[in-house]
Amino acid sequence: MSESHRRKKQPERVRRQLVDVAARIASEQGVGAVTLDAVAQAAGVSKGGLLHHFPGKLPLLDGLFEHLVEEFDRALAEEMRQDPVAQGRFSRAYLRVVADLRDNPVESRQWAGLTMAMLNEPHLRERWRAWVEQRNTDYVGTDSSVSALIVRLAADGLWLADVTDCQTIDPEARKALVERLVAMTLA
Repeated sequence: MSESHRRKKQPERVRRQLVDVAARIASEQGVGAVTLDAVAQAAGVSKGGLLHHFPGKLPLLDGLFEHLVEEFDRALAEEMRQDPVAQGRFSRAYLRVVADLRDNPVESRQWAGLTMAMLNEPHLRERWRAWVEQRNTDYVGTDSSVSALIVRLAADGLWLADVTDCQTIDPEARKALVERLVAMTLA
């Protein structure tokens, strides 16, 4: 009996591994390099095994999107739970979670891959737009000020700078930037 027949099946672990590999390839080589063959080979699974979990490239990218957005939502909820001030709470949480992504190399790499994929895949951009619109609706009473919008857009700029590694920000300057943006949500 082959080793694969004796090995315990762990579909969630395999799915996660495939998503991680797709994110790594996208962030290191670009979304065009995320092919089913490349992901299967890098993950050490057969193409048929990959297709068992993700029947194509877009479902694989959707799997990456779902995983990262679930983690992002959890981090946002935790930040918001710890913040006693309702006004601007979502925007502060969004800013803090985005600013902290850089400190988690794996998650940062995954977001870099997904961000690059969103630039090329209208379907993923639409999913992100729907996520943003839903949060704007959810927090219309507390985070609909122009200042809150400026903070979220600045957070997106910080995110893009981190993902593309196109701007070096001194740690003290970054801390001051985040503090100033947090203050804007309280005004």
